[in-house]
Amino acid sequence: MNLFPLISYKFSQKTFRKLQRKGLSEEVIRQLSHLEEKFFETPEELQAELPETAAVRNNEKLLLRSAKGYCRLDRLIPNRSIREWVEALLFALIVATVVRTYLFAPFKIPSGSMIPTIQIGDHIFATMYTYGTEIPILGIRVFADPVKRGDIVIFPYPKNPSVDYIKRTIGLPGETLEIRNDKVFIDGKELDEPYAFFDRPKGQSDQNQSFSDGPVSNFGPVQIPEGKLFVMGDNRYNSADSRYWGFVDVDEISGKGQIIYWSHDPRESLTSGYQFSRILTLLR
Repeated sequence: MNLFPLISYKFSQKTFRKLQRKGLSEEVIRQLSHLEEKFFETPEELQAELPETAAVRNNEKLLLRSAKGYCRLDRLIPNRSIREWVEALLFALIVATVVRTYLFAPFKIPSGSMIPTIQIGDHIFATMYTYGTEIPILGIRVFADPVKRGDIVIFPYPKNPSVDYIKRTIGLPGETLEIRNDKVFIDGKELDEPYAFFDRPKGQSDQNQSFSDGPVSNFGPVQIPEGKLFVMGDNRYNSADSRYWGFVDVDEISGKGQIIYWSHDPRESLTSGYQFSRILTLLR
């Protein structure tokens, strides 16, 4: 016998109340009382136990439909109190998974690559539906909006997809991007970047070198392929981004950073390092 079948049949007090609301008489309910709390794995097993009375047999389809259930925890966990706790926990996990995957997701920022817009220790919410909702299995996105320049986006790090990265969208598909003396040019036109921050790490003086020995002040020109994005951190002298590991696939963008809901610098103690003024700050 299958210990926990996907589909099973059972007459409970809830089932009997449902049948009464559907018009079954007290006499029919009484004739079924000996089946209360018994499990049947197939409709044939249940049919074999039904009384051979006309009132019961005339309502056989309704009885089978009302007794049918899916993944019954009450068979696996007979204790009602424990079962209700487990059901509540499962429901909460399902809701949390749906919300996290399709609506809003929290992220904690461990680095300073987006300073000053996002500080180390900021906790943010990202909307996971802004760039479309992916249909499971099919892999199709519906209600998708295009990524816009300036959007703060969440995506898996291209060199380690298990790690989420957050950067700002700078270059869009088909554009030519170039950096000259820290200024970004898109198709030859200088980009206005009020969010960009330039604070060279100590000991670094060469305007053409960064913390990772790659170009910062001067880069490109490069043409951004179709379906790709060029992303950068706001903290231009301390951000590993498209200048070092290349473009990001548009389809890999999972969410858009929206708001800071908590902020505590992990380098400080539990009694200090809180930045309450940053709470509920919108990301722009």
